[in-house]
Amino acid sequence: MAAADVEDIVERRRLRRRLSLWRGLFVLAAALALMALFWQGGNFEQYRPHVARLAISGLITGDQKTLDLLDEIKDAKTVEALLLRIDSPGGTTSGSEALYLKLREVAEKKPVVAVMDTVAASGGYITALAADHIVARGNTITGSIGVIFSYPEFSDLMGKVGVKMEEIKSAPLKAEPTPYKPLTPEVRAATDLLVKDSFAWFKGLVTERRKLDAATVDRLADGRVYTGRQAVTEKLIDAVGGEAEARAWLETEKKVAKSLPAADWQVAPADATGLGFSLANGAVKALGFEGWADAARRVQLDGLLVVWHP
Repeated sequence: MAAADVEDIVERRRLRRRLSLWRGLFVLAAALALMALFWQGGNFEQYRPHVARLAISGLITGDQKTLDLLDEIKDAKTVEALLLRIDSPGGTTSGSEALYLKLREVAEKKPVVAVMDTVAASGGYITALAADHIVARGNTITGSIGVIFSYPEFSDLMGKVGVKMEEIKSAPLKAEPTPYKPLTPEVRAATDLLVKDSFAWFKGLVTERRKLDAATVDRLADGRVYTGRQAVTEKLIDAVGGEAEARAWLETEKKVAKSLPAADWQVAPADATGLGFSLANGAVKALGFEGWADAARRVQLDGLLVVWHP
């Protein structure tokens, strides 16, 4: 064999080794990309036409991450519609307002349908009002159209233990009401105006979005909750059912095919990192303390509330 032939064979082998190396690096890079995608909660369905499914659960505070995620859904070219799964007793009035307004922004660009699960009351119902169509289970708890402002008052207890709170303030209504003394008529009147103003706003949403007259809304807005069946009768929602019925409506009314896949969009909790969080979160769930944790967060809410709980 000639020397030139040997060199040619050696060069071809060298090229094959280089090609194998680059192929291996490409496969490794692809694998790392896939791992990163799943580690961050990615979903391949999001990269092709789909219906975005977003869960609104727990206390509603209008957190910025949820609002930012809705902006992404609104602008995503692969999202054909938004399907909300609501399981919430409500939350703060301002947080519910922020979520409602952002959902209406989404609805200006693509259809929005809401499916109520166990509870979608008060602020949860405000969230549903932002949708173009509302579906609930027959036994879903909804309604609770109203606003509440509550605070503790333990002046009697302070008197019994010999403690009193002194204060110097710029005006009589500053920092009122306060837990350190009984409510005065002036403070009650001022606080009542706050509640009535937010209540009027809530009723206005129901009147506008559900196409009901003011007298009917006044009758329905006494704070009570309704089952899904009752809510359909009162025209507070559109139908009894679940996700299948919501998708059927999207196909019939908005031409969004039922065959289109649904992809879950979700916000990772701010502290959902590390093994410590995973173990702690798992322990809370295993011990059944999730309800207690939610109750503790509810107590900490400030401001006017649109929240329901027995």
